[in-house]
Amino acid sequence: MDILKREISRKRQQLEEKELVGGNKKYFKRSELAKKEEEAYFQRCGYKVQQQEEEEKPLATSNPVLELELAEEKLPMTLSRQEVIRRLRERGEPIRLFGETDYDAFQRLRKIEILAPEVNKGLRNDLKAALDKIDQQYLNEIVGGQEAGDDDSQNDLKVHEENTTIEELEALGESLGRGDDHYDMDIITKFLKFLLGVWAKELNAREDYVKRGVQGKLNSATQKQTESYLRPLFRKLRKRTLPADIKESITDIIKFMLQREYVKANDAYLQMAIGNAPWPIGVTMVGIHARTGREKIFSKHVAHVLNDETQRKYIQGLKRLMTICQKHFPTDPSKCVEYNAL
Repeated sequence: MDILKREISRKRQQLEEKELVGGNKKYFKRSELAKKEEEAYFQRCGYKVQQQEEEEKPLATSNPVLELELAEEKLPMTLSRQEVIRRLRERGEPIRLFGETDYDAFQRLRKIEILAPEVNKGLRNDLKAALDKIDQQYLNEIVGGQEAGDDDSQNDLKVHEENTTIEELEALGESLGRGDDHYDMDIITKFLKFLLGVWAKELNAREDYVKRGVQGKLNSATQKQTESYLRPLFRKLRKRTLPADIKESITDIIKFMLQREYVKANDAYLQMAIGNAPWPIGVTMVGIHARTGREKIFSKHVAHVLNDETQRKYIQGLKRLMTICQKHFPTDPSKCVEYNAL
């Protein structure tokens, strides 16, 4: 009991020494005690308590623009340099000014986005852009005073010369899907570029009046659009960065196309583009137990066409080349998709 009384007396004396209670003051806040203990700790350690509030008062200014600039200097760079360049180019701004660092360019982009957040550019219509490009080519020809028969090949589509034949590709396709990813990607690239070349040669062989017609321009624009759609796929194949599940599906599609099994190729395409399981929407992990939809989020159970716009485009371009392949290299009607519909 005496020990308890001594402890109570010591605590009361400690509070009186810190001037937390005394006189008419019978109660104190816990925050006041913590602040007193912090000051005592700094004094024992030899630190000087800095009065930040008093020092910051003379620096305060009534200029909101200056305050915004001071606040921006403290923000970290949250975008990569490539993303900053892309956004600046979309707004028609220079990607770097003289003496400007990457961080300065990022801050300039932020100010531009704040002052002009709305960009006069919505979703791009790639087919419309390709048609406009073809119309511009014919317009340049007319303005330049060139006669239609002088150079019929000036506005022809670009042909990818692979220096190979379908027979050679069919022989190479027999080794597809045997575990050599680099070999598979090389064959896929060569075959797709071969089909683009076949398509371009067919369109270039048309009469000039057909090329200038509405349907002729539409066909040329579709070929140009398909080629632009497939560029990201070619880049991934060249750099060996194509995801394994998509690479496996495309390998199956190309293998069936080289075997002229177009029904099986179409089935493999649908398996890749749509998948055989619904896209799981909502919470798939609750507590320590996973929902049944969780186990379907992998490989071919995922609808890759829904992942992003780039994947959707080159998957659509691949489907167009499947149609061109069936048109130029026919087989039995039972192995074709929509026979006589091309």
